[in-house]
Amino acid sequence: MSSELINKGKQEGVKMILKAYPLKSLSEIEKVKEDLENNTIVILRITPLAQKNIDELKEAVSKLYEIATSSGGDIARLGEDRIILTPPSVYIWRG
Repeated sequence: MSSELINKGKQEGVKMILKAYPLKSLSEIEKVKEDLENNTIVILRITPLAQKNIDELKEAVSKLYEIATSSGGDIARLGEDRIILTPPSVYIWRG
């Protein structure tokens, strides 16, 4: 059985996906926006961008906050080097 067929079978009935990937540049923010529009939870590792340019990181976080909140989603920090963004159907509990 091909891996494509196995993966397709695993996705049947799936209502939500979680993706985790590094944010390396501002140009990748559009990918995050598309993922959120497709009902995907996104965990971003921001260390690569922070090591490259702290001003770009600040701009990226500002844009990500705007994208998440304007769509009714949520955004939160996970430790020092990760950010989670969720679509409107997911609430992040802060306890």
